[in-house]
Amino acid sequence: MSEFEDVLVSGEFAAFREAYAPDVRPAGPVAVRETVRRRRRRAALTAAAAVVLAVALPVAANAALGDRFHRPPTPAQSAEPSPSGSTPAPTPSASPSSPPTTANPTPGAPDGRISRAQLLAARLDLTPWRDVVVPEACTSRGVRLDPGPKAGDADVPLLIGDPKYGDVDGDGAAETVALVGCRYGEASAKQLLVFDRDAGRRIITMGLVVATHEGMDDITDFTVADGTVRAHVADIQPCCDTPEWWPQRQWRTYAWTGDRFDQTAGPTKFGTDPRLTDLTLTAGDLVVAPADTAGKRYATVTVTVTNKGPVDVPGVGFAEYFTIGEPAGGDLARCRMTPGDGNEACVLDGLPAGKSRTYTFRFLFDADGPPGGGTRNLRVVHFDEQGRWWSDLAQRNNFVDLRVTQ
Repeated sequence: MSEFEDVLVSGEFAAFREAYAPDVRPAGPVAVRETVRRRRRRAALTAAAAVVLAVALPVAANAALGDRFHRPPTPAQSAEPSPSGSTPAPTPSASPSSPPTTANPTPGAPDGRISRAQLLAARLDLTPWRDVVVPEACTSRGVRLDPGPKAGDADVPLLIGDPKYGDVDGDGAAETVALVGCRYGEASAKQLLVFDRDAGRRIITMGLVVATHEGMDDITDFTVADGTVRAHVADIQPCCDTPEWWPQRQWRTYAWTGDRFDQTAGPTKFGTDPRLTDLTLTAGDLVVAPADTAGKRYATVTVTVTNKGPVDVPGVGFAEYFTIGEPAGGDLARCRMTPGDGNEACVLDGLPAGKSRTYTFRFLFDADGPPGGGTRNLRVVHFDEQGRWWSDLAQRNNFVDLRVTQ
């Protein structure tokens, strides 16, 4: 490299640092989400305001208080070589232009097809991680994406799967659509983003298609076709002890409007899960009989389950009956032992919506009867034809604490 070229390269890098160094800000502390959503979020609420403020201030200043989740394209520092093979990095534009809104092909539109390796090598601007408390590692400015989850707690924004391609802004050239996530606690926030190149072949973040937020907790897949992006979303992100079959899932379609992506087709929200019903459980006393000649005592309890609807229940399950005593007959003799929410359940016949059924359970104790103190619980659980357990529309009436009488 000649002395003139050396001076030119040094000047270009100095200009790049001067333009972008003031915008890099650290984010805030780590927290976990509420159960399903609430359990993973409860511990995070206290720190949410401070972290969101730390992330939002530089974004708000840059966007002049505009839409914080759909910023105009910003240049990214790409590690790939220029087409000519020369090494000098181009100086970032101070005010990149928005993609054209016309559906007619734009002469000389840059090819926005960016490989996974090129995305991983570039410094990218993501949108702020919203509706969650963001760990310090989950930054959104000048991010170098990771190819996969980190071991331990050192999580960073990562590129999920492979990017997909299509002309989503009508300029006659393809853009790149990619799913990005960042783990916090046992769940991950996700963003579906579109990347492009400017005239200098720098990678820019064109816009956010959709991100996880309240009421939409997961993005599991996406497609790009006919100028639109379709996202497969879910209302629950399976983790912890949440079964993978619980989420409701939908396809939603998004299109470029000239400065942002808006939803153009598909459902806009999740309603009450139509697969769930409301089971209620009531019970009489646990009646303990006198000891028999062998010094054993039997106890009997009668319980009633009502299915308030709206759906039929293929299998009525009873959990936590082992806290009462040793099963010794009655309807317990007909149990199909089935794994449930952490423990096995005694699953009996189904119960149509609007119907009730009474069951009698018998337990065996030593001569001194049920142990003193403690609680003897019983809980009813909805099971389907595949032996999968489900939540209930009103879980408070699924439990009973049994009173012991002799």
